[in-house]
Amino acid sequence: MALYSAAAAVLAGLERGEGGLKSLVYNSGFPHVRQLYALVSETLRYASVLEKLLDGAALLQAEKKLEPQLAKVLVYDLLFGKGLKCGGRWKALARRHRARLEAELARMKVRHKVSRNEDLLAPETAVSAAAAQVPRYVRVNTLKTCVDDVIDFFKRQGYAYLGKAGSVEELKALSGKKFLLDLHLPELLVFPSQTDFHDNLLYTSGHIILQDKASCLPAFLLGPVAGSHVIDACAAPGNKTSQLAAILKNKGQIFAFDVDPKRVATMNTLLTRAGVTGCQLAQQDFLTVDPRDPRYSRVTHILLDPSCSGSGIVTRGPGEEVVSSAERLQALAGFQRRVLNHALSFPALQRLVYSTCSLHQEENEDVVQAVLQKWGSAFRLVTAFPSWPCRGLTAFSGAESCLRASPAETLTHGFFVAVLERCKEGAAAPSLLPAAAKESPQPGEGMKPGATPKKRKKKKQLVKE
Repeated sequence: MALYSAAAAVLAGLERGEGGLKSLVYNSGFPHVRQLYALVSETLRYASVLEKLLDGAALLQAEKKLEPQLAKVLVYDLLFGKGLKCGGRWKALARRHRARLEAELARMKVRHKVSRNEDLLAPETAVSAAAAQVPRYVRVNTLKTCVDDVIDFFKRQGYAYLGKAGSVEELKALSGKKFLLDLHLPELLVFPSQTDFHDNLLYTSGHIILQDKASCLPAFLLGPVAGSHVIDACAAPGNKTSQLAAILKNKGQIFAFDVDPKRVATMNTLLTRAGVTGCQLAQQDFLTVDPRDPRYSRVTHILLDPSCSGSGIVTRGPGEEVVSSAERLQALAGFQRRVLNHALSFPALQRLVYSTCSLHQEENEDVVQAVLQKWGSAFRLVTAFPSWPCRGLTAFSGAESCLRASPAETLTHGFFVAVLERCKEGAAAPSLLPAAAKESPQPGEGMKPGATPKKRKKKKQLVKE
């Protein structure tokens, strides 16, 4: 059962935009990485078929406690894989519904006029063109090292450093063992898309974090100053949490919440490896956290990256498809509105970043608009990253203050970010850069977009080769 639970957790992480497939598999803590990777990859390849099977057989309606991700993994192995390997109640549950699932599969084959399971797959089984052009982004973990030292390390490993990128086109042109400093984020290095660092010493030691550029935006734009108290409301697997700790320089307090015990355990491992201190992990649904609890009386910043459809994630396995029915989007948007309203109720809150890895307006602009209307003049949108090329859809006045990312325009996963601040009477809405960017910019400490990082004395010893 551990294999299926781990696979379901990876699928859930992909849907929430917590990382790419390889990163989530390697960070899962499951001992048999290749077995887990194979199962998740094949489940993703059959994702659209599995969605239709689950709907047709009404499995999730019949089994209310069965999570969709776990259902997909079980049904994949039951019907398309080598048969269920686990014991216990989930194996019994899947077999109990086997006849109904097999009948639905047979009906699908008849409708599509095919005889083999493989013929149900979409003709395009290769990685999408969008995924292929998204580079490998490497965030330097400034809790353990600095940008200059990491650049020197890679140069010693035979990589050619081309300096700071001047445009997205330069990122597209990367090939071989060449890399650049990102044109927007000062701690982000950019390599060709197929570069794999999972076995690299810098990654295994926590000196670098493999994190998509769009996923780095929420913490960067939240920009809490050192010493701040911050909540990461939906934190697993912890990449954004470790980035917050780096921005805070491990000074202050982070409260990180996730309801799933396995994801909390994974997050604890990642944060320990990254050298994060001053972070309290809690296996708890953020909606159950009491904003009036004295522990959170000094929380001034909240990063809110709730569960979403995951429709913006482009690094998917062959044949993977995110199916976002109108009903599912409505349910997700309802949850997102509740959790955003809850986050804004913390009494000392000054700034909040709301983000998703969804392309759907229902989960993005519509959620922000509905919540801002409820709060009246208490909070306002501020312009996040004015130089960023992709803005929010014009769903309401102020949506242009929001930020969107996409493979075509920004060479990242699809993403949405909105920055909300508590209103001060008589104040005009500013153009927002992180608070850290207002300080003297150093590599790894936040700086204005487009600025060149300054050299600094090496205070941290990089791992030896």
